[in-house]
Amino acid sequence: IRCEGEVLQDKQAIYLMLHKPAGVVSATVDEHHRTVIDLIDHPDKHSLHIVGRLDLNSSGLVLLTNDSRWSRSLMEPGRDVAKVYQVTLGRVIEPECIEAFAAGMYFPYEDLTTRPAVLERVSDTEAIVTLVEGRYHQIKRMFGRFRNPVLALHRVSVGGIMLDPGLASGHYRHLYPAEII
Repeated sequence: IRCEGEVLQDKQAIYLMLHKPAGVVSATVDEHHRTVIDLIDHPDKHSLHIVGRLDLNSSGLVLLTNDSRWSRSLMEPGRDVAKVYQVTLGRVIEPECIEAFAAGMYFPYEDLTTRPAVLERVSDTEAIVTLVEGRYHQIKRMFGRFRNPVLALHRVSVGGIMLDPGLASGHYRHLYPAEII
């Protein structure tokens, strides 16, 4: 943006995909843990914000940008943007668990019912879960209802943006124009 020949703002939109490792916090600053921003080697990394967080022990796709309109369009509750996770569990996934995810679950502490989620069994103890919301520790809490501990949680996609399979854990890349929807 220029006014009377003077540059007032020279901000370029930045869109990054990060393969977050477990043990890194989804925050811009943290006194005790390494953050996703610490993994970024970009001159404007401190202008970035996180589009949908992952908890400390989860891994996978994290999007970062300085474009707040774009991040809102992905995370607004009414947009129903699907987020897909690979989940490894401590016990066998029971059939009633699949039905409960599909119906949504009531959590009395917050007085809320989760939106329906799709739970696909990959093996006895592995699943793919698709959500259109992201409540606090939602997947862990939903499996917790069945006393089935989540051993690993890995986000593979947000909307049409898939975690690049060639992107090593702890690394990032700029999104391709086709990925910025």
